[in-house]
Amino acid sequence: MEHITLLIGIVIVTALVFDFTNGFHDTANAMATTISTGALQPKIAVAMSAVLNLVGAFLSVEVAKTISGGIIDESAGIRPEVIFAGLVGAIVWNLLTWLAGLPSSSSHALFGGLIGATLVSVGTNGVHGGAVVMKVLIPAVAAPVVAGIASMAATRLTYRLSRGRDEQETAKGYRAGQIASAALVSLAHGTNDAQKTMGVITLALITGGVVAPHADPPLWVIASAGLAIALGTYLGGWRIIRTMGKGITDIQPPQGFAAQTSAAATILASSHLGFALSTTQVCSGAVMGSGLGRKGGVVRWSTAVRMVVAWCLTLPAAGLVSAGAALLAGQGDWGITAVAVLALGICGAIWAASRRKPIDHTNVNEAEATEPPGVVTVALQTVTPPPAGTLVPAEGAEAAHAASAPRATTATAAG
Repeated sequence: MEHITLLIGIVIVTALVFDFTNGFHDTANAMATTISTGALQPKIAVAMSAVLNLVGAFLSVEVAKTISGGIIDESAGIRPEVIFAGLVGAIVWNLLTWLAGLPSSSSHALFGGLIGATLVSVGTNGVHGGAVVMKVLIPAVAAPVVAGIASMAATRLTYRLSRGRDEQETAKGYRAGQIASAALVSLAHGTNDAQKTMGVITLALITGGVVAPHADPPLWVIASAGLAIALGTYLGGWRIIRTMGKGITDIQPPQGFAAQTSAAATILASSHLGFALSTTQVCSGAVMGSGLGRKGGVVRWSTAVRMVVAWCLTLPAAGLVSAGAALLAGQGDWGITAVAVLALGICGAIWAASRRKPIDHTNVNEAEATEPPGVVTVALQTVTPPPAGTLVPAEGAEAAHAASAPRATTATAAG
């Protein structure tokens, strides 16, 4: 029993480490557009997000139940070392995508890790395939599309309503709206993502016989998960904030407000239904929708394609890492120790690589080298020029100029 108790303790600590990485990996979901438009200073933004993530963790346990008893079969012989291996795969993938500045899904990394480790250790009977399809895969496809369409429509509506009004005056109002909607996204993130760690810890407690099957997460589990994700959020995932705030499209205050409101509504609705969707995918889809919704807006499709590729790879990649970790951990104490040492070594190497080109609150709004606008973007800008009085980003102005010159258009299309 002492061995099992120690192992469960290791699983709980590892789950909280994952929760911490989830926090700084997903800070961009709530605050990237608020920071990029200057509505809030970077450090103030992440501090506000951290507090609201903590509050959100106490609002619901529906998603936690989906994790602890919906996707993985508690009665199939799942052992704590299986959960440990699943968490290791999720943490490694989270850090790799953070290093690359890609807003991939921490949720899907966790699901992939748990599924991969369970398949290797128990077999297909340890995974509820129907729950995976209905509560993970379908929301993964539908949620960013729904959020993107809602954001595009909201963006067009906000510009229509503010047509003919003083731009600086409306910008102040939208910045205030951005702060409110960013707070809502942070609250929604706490109700969805913090619960996933609660569900994992509860699953470990159930497999160790500490709590009864199908039990709700104990209060100390809720509090510790909320604190871990809040701390990670406060430290800020500046690399991903830069990508989402500057790398997908050039966000103006009306777009930021529309994107964040649409994302928050989608996340809160899914949390109420117990759908453990990816808040990252929802917020990224909303940002892309806001870029398409503004006349003359630019969506950097190469960045968008890289993100979608990362989304598609997350489940299988985390699953493969966790499957290997589960095979090793299943060899006994030395296997579990080996997995822990390897995980620490990989995480340390990723951190060392990130120090070569650090990104923090002082340079998060410095845009990286951007791709030239392609023929689709140029054509859209030609047909739907920016509204009168709207500030056009430099690359958008260059694209519009290029579209008016036949030779320049030919060169752009060739590129």
